[in-house]
Amino acid sequence: MFLRRRPLGRPVIRPAGAPLLRGALVGGAAYAAGRSSARAARREQDQEEAIADLQAQQQSAVAPPPAPTAPQAVAPAPAAPASGGAPSVTDQLVRLGELAQQGLLTPEEFAAAKAELLGV
Repeated sequence: MFLRRRPLGRPVIRPAGAPLLRGALVGGAAYAAGRSSARAARREQDQEEAIADLQAQQQSAVAPPPAPTAPQAVAPAPAAPASGGAPSVTDQLVRLGELAQQGLLTPEEFAAAKAELLGV
């Protein structure tokens, strides 16, 4: 309850420049930090925009895959001869055609095998 009083004879002397200098220092540091974070955010946004642009260019540059063509009607291979002999040339050609359609033979391999079967 008792309040201490200052002696009346001595006035409190505060340095005149210290609070002003401290305020300028704190304010300047806060300004620099805000400007730096704004620059970093702007740089990051620019990078994200550049990445999005590149991805859009790549997607537009990539040609869509070719539309699948309707499978050609291939006559089912006739049953193997009952005698258990070698398959006929027709059966072998049908089998080669199936392999080429499945992508197991390149067109060059198919042509070479067909020419061999036909004796050309």
